[in-house]
Amino acid sequence: MFEVRQNPIEAHSLIDRLKRETSGAVVSFIGSVRGYSANGKRVLFVEAEDDGGVVEGELEKVASEIQGRWQLEDVALCHRIGRIGVGETILVVAVAAAHRQEAFAACQYAVDRIKERVPIREALEA
Repeated sequence: MFEVRQNPIEAHSLIDRLKRETSGAVVSFIGSVRGYSANGKRVLFVEAEDDGGVVEGELEKVASEIQGRWQLEDVALCHRIGRIGVGETILVVAVAAAHRQEAFAACQYAVDRIKERVPIREALEA
């Protein structure tokens, strides 16, 4: 499951959808907008644009990559677009697998790939 949305993400309900009796692990990442940039400037908000469904396509590619690489039971990727305020959730990655090692590895890989592929623009305080 992958989703791009402008409304706030309900992370826990998304994660709960992956739980199965065969899953030994559901590993999740909830990414939120930090208040300071990498160089220490105050972040006012960030913007994630989705020109023509590009973000959804990237989420689909990442889901396919991790499902091909690890034995997973389910995957949920949700990325918010538009203007997102400090402290708000921008990304949720959840991975269900029979064993925790695969779930952790797949989740970490998915987060890294999404951050590489989906551009985020920070609005910084002057």
